Amino acid sequence: MAKVLVINGERSVRNALKERLGYEGHQVDMTENLQDGMLLCEQTPFDIVFCDHALMEAGRIASDLVRLKGKGRAAVIMIAAQASMTDAVEYVRNGAYDFLSKPIDMNRLFESVRRVVAEREEGVVDRTAACTAAGVSTRTVSRQRVSRVEEIVGASQPIQHVKNLIEKVAPSSARVLVTGANGTGKELVARWLHEKSNRANGPFVEVNCAAIPGELIESELFGHEKGAFTSAVKQRKGKFEQAHGGTLFLDEIGDMSLSAQAKVLRALQENRISRVGSDKDIEVDVRVVAATNKNLKDEIAKGNFREDLYHRLSVIVIHVPSLNDRADDIPLLVDHFVDKISAEYGVSPKKVDPQAVAELRRLDWTGNIRELRNVIERLIILSEKNITLNDVKVYAEGLV
Repeated sequence: MAKVLVINGERSVRNALKERLGYEGHQVDMTENLQDGMLLCEQTPFDIVFCDHALMEAGRIASDLVRLKGKGRAAVIMIAAQASMTDAVEYVRNGAYDFLSKPIDMNRLFESVRRVVAEREEGVVDRTAACTAAGVSTRTVSRQRVSRVEEIVGASQPIQHVKNLIEKVAPSSARVLVTGANGTGKELVARWLHEKSNRANGPFVEVNCAAIPGELIESELFGHEKGAFTSAVKQRKGKFEQAHGGTLFLDEIGDMSLSAQAKVLRALQENRISRVGSDKDIEVDVRVVAATNKNLKDEIAKGNFREDLYHRLSVIVIHVPSLNDRADDIPLLVDHFVDKISAEYGVSPKKVDPQAVAELRRLDWTGNIRELRNVIERLIILSEKNITLNDVKVYAEGLV
């Protein structure tokens, strides 16, 4: 999937990252010092570089990050044992893709990796210039709209129902709440709602509400004025303004703080927002599509989500089924991923034996479409000419 370099002075950290990333099918190189890491980056086009914050010198951050990006314009993800928000802001402002604290949250780490891989596939190569002093990870910056949205693959009744809803709902201006487990393709549904709408020529702006610290979410959504807070060195437009005339996709809306929910509710009610540090209202024309893997009615009962906001967002609800609930689509998805991944690697597509497909249908896909794609990539790399039943039993179930 991705070519990764780990630069870290601790052998245990290097080995742990290599083992976990390698298991997911990534190619991992390692080095213990910054100078060797920079030389490798200048010689090899890495997709992702994990670098230890302790190895960087003050005053050289901008130039060192440029060298770490190297030939392939790698996404540089910093890892720090002890770091402040100021440190994170400085690195992101100077071009880092993300900033992780120890102990490393592996879920967040893999989310960053998945974002990089997805953006490479979409042709989004360097978005760090869009980052600001607010210290928000580049993965929360809106993605550039690509000319073609990836197909929703499947012919089963559950996925046909989703496609039919998209066709009916997309031309309207109704707000849509997309529900479903992680890895089912909620973002893809949101993109098709935009692509088939009258706003298709406008921007599609994505915000991952779970990835933004609570104290920064309002600045991220509504923007801020210069001097609104310590690190606000210039005026900045928020996502609502950036999405004017298009679609704003609020991913993982169930993780948004209650204070931010109140302001989003006002924006939806009045079609106007105000930047942090300003008392001036700005009119916005935005269609909001939200997504969550949580049961928002349960979150309302727990006091974690506003009921009035839920009713504003859920004019139309589209539930994306889990892969286990649409197992009939697995043969189509296998063919799709074999062709797509083989093209990425520049190799001829491998034939998948019928027994192998039957075994893939039998497995429990807790990670949904995302997990299936990873497994197909692993099988393409590790199998011989054909992907056989034995390959699936050995490689797909992680026995090696």
